Amino acid sequence: MRRLIIGCGYLGRRVAARWIADGDDVFALTRSERNAKRLRQLEISPILGDTTSPATLQSLPECDSVLHAVGFDRSAMASKRAVYVDGLSNVLNRMAGECGRFIHVSSTSVYGQREGEWVDEDSACQSETESGDICRAAENLVLDRFAGDDASACGTILRLSGIYGPDRLLSRIDALKNAQPLPGPEDGWLNLIHVDDAVQVVTTCAASESPASIYLVSDDRPVLRGNYYRLLASLVGAPEPIFDSEAVARHSRGINKRCRNRRLREELGVSLSYPDIETGLAHAVNASGML
Repeated sequence: MRRLIIGCGYLGRRVAARWIADGDDVFALTRSERNAKRLRQLEISPILGDTTSPATLQSLPECDSVLHAVGFDRSAMASKRAVYVDGLSNVLNRMAGECGRFIHVSSTSVYGQREGEWVDEDSACQSETESGDICRAAENLVLDRFAGDDASACGTILRLSGIYGPDRLLSRIDALKNAQPLPGPEDGWLNLIHVDDAVQVVTTCAASESPASIYLVSDDRPVLRGNYYRLLASLVGAPEPIFDSEAVARHSRGINKRCRNRRLREELGVSLSYPDIETGLAHAVNASGML
């Protein structure tokens, strides 16, 4: 199989490693020769280009599947909309008819619910943030492009909860160890997915004969923010966390919904290695060398 990754970062490199282990040829788009050198060391074939510059995308190869997992790089001097929407449009235009499966990584920020409601793929998307609106606009590009009945190509959107894993989403450890107050509500719901499980979702989706158009990618059990930080504190030997009640309003938007992953488990058939934070956080901390 020939695979193309656009946005070969924290998630993309792990997906690449899985595909390479399976004997696939993996290509990745990058803007810099420096990063291209690192990709070659990982046995990934780099292609120099920029999604916001259509002329640089002409060397993208025909392939069996594309993973579009572009993150926002502030140093690129481009707006989020230019990267997430315009850049995606450029890629879709270039790859039209030249890929069998297009997998686009989106975000649960497309949901605006904040009263602890459960959401799934059929829930209303009424984001209250600019980032959520931009993510939804990007999703619509994929849905519109693959809306036909052409069985030779299909597009799937993965709405990922917060990805955590080794060296990721552990940034508050120093604050916990130093007993610094954490801004934000103690009782808001967090929705998370371990990076290894996110990789499993991507590769399973790429191999599926008829995946759905949207999957909500989250673990089995949302966790209250206070419980997350208490568990993290206990794992790293930090004192009981302190929460700054005066900062709640500044950090409360978008974190108080609960994501249901039924379609992921029952229809796509994914079995999560880390179905909740209790099983996944210790692994992430240990793999980061913090235990």
